[in-house]
Amino acid sequence: MRILIADDHEVIRRGVARVLQSRGDVEEYAEATNGEEAVEKALEWKPDLILLDIQMPLLDGFAVARKIKQQEPGIPILFFSIYDTDEILEEARSVGDGFLLKEKIVEMLPNAVDALLRKQRFFPLDNQTEPGA
Repeated sequence: MRILIADDHEVIRRGVARVLQSRGDVEEYAEATNGEEAVEKALEWKPDLILLDIQMPLLDGFAVARKIKQQEPGIPILFFSIYDTDEILEEARSVGDGFLLKEKIVEMLPNAVDALLRKQRFFPLDNQTEPGA
């Protein structure tokens, strides 16, 4: 499996890469540090999955997803962000295939990847709060 990780923060990209590498089925991954680079790499490299931050320089994640989906609609896109406002979630549902809060990446990314690779959507926001919280 080939995955593109697009986030402007190196520490996030490296953390996501570590979680993915622990799966054992990630053959290779590429990184993008801004929206334009994400579109370019996605269309050139055609990964099996794209992990995409919503807030990035040059093009935000939603604009990136629209451009990619116009040319490669079959590539699943999983958004992640530190924000989960109703507006963000609505937009993520309309242009992407899944959404995770960055604080939940370590625990939820493997399930999200599995779901998207099975062509299922992944929006577990009802489950992202701690039990009893």
